[in-house]
Amino acid sequence: MIRRLLALLGAMMLLALPVLAEDDEEEFSLSDLVELEELPVYGNAPWVFPVALEDIDPELIRLANKESLLPDDYVPDDLVLVEKNPDKGGIRWAVTPSDGKLKGQYLRAECAAALCAMNAAMREVDGFRDMYLKSAYRSYQKQKTMYHNRLANNHGRDDGWVSMEGASDHQTGLGCDVVPKNWKDKSMNEKMMKEPECIWMAEHCHEYGFIIRYPDDKQEITGIHTEPWHLRYVGPEVAAYIMGNGLCLEEFHQQLRAAIDTFLAEGGDPAAVQPLLDASGQ
Repeated sequence: MIRRLLALLGAMMLLALPVLAEDDEEEFSLSDLVELEELPVYGNAPWVFPVALEDIDPELIRLANKESLLPDDYVPDDLVLVEKNPDKGGIRWAVTPSDGKLKGQYLRAECAAALCAMNAAMREVDGFRDMYLKSAYRSYQKQKTMYHNRLANNHGRDDGWVSMEGASDHQTGLGCDVVPKNWKDKSMNEKMMKEPECIWMAEHCHEYGFIIRYPDDKQEITGIHTEPWHLRYVGPEVAAYIMGNGLCLEEFHQQLRAAIDTFLAEGGDPAAVQPLLDASGQ
């Protein structure tokens, strides 16, 4: 029991959760210990991270950035063509892209269903009936072409607007650019943050399992400029935690890794968390 209590306290510190001040004399009650005892145990240690282990799908939290590159042959095996007719529960396309054998807007099945559900909800809001899917899945080769075209047009300088091949969130099949009608034919920039539709998405996207992948206050961490249009599907429970705590996906992985380290140090089952480590490139 004492070891489990120490594990919980250690995880709380690692996750930057509130702790008692030195002059506080509050003690743990029997109910605290009972609650701790009821935590799910894997191997010889409880899982004390704020998001339950069964609610974290390794595939949905897969990281793609300059430090965690996806391989050139990484292609999700459940890509589906996103329905583009809103009257049939879909979302309009701003363009019809071609990417190898794929023509149209593709996303992983769970992500596509969630996006269409969110768009249906937005259509019930006055003035939000015309949202457009501007970019969804992009292959490694497609991203490579886009990145090097950007470099060629920018005197060889990476300006943070286009990710290099392997580092693109779009390659996961879980990242998508969603814009209001008056932006569907324009170059996107941070001014879109002021659009009512984007404000709504920032406030409600987690209800459908999405996060704002590149928040305006996390550019030094993500290495990408503010993109209020770029949604990333991670699942409802993870999305609620990330958005509710003002994190970016990289910070979530940092906190998750700290919790995993504590879990393993306390005798947790390595097999229970290895898929999560793989998802972050560990």
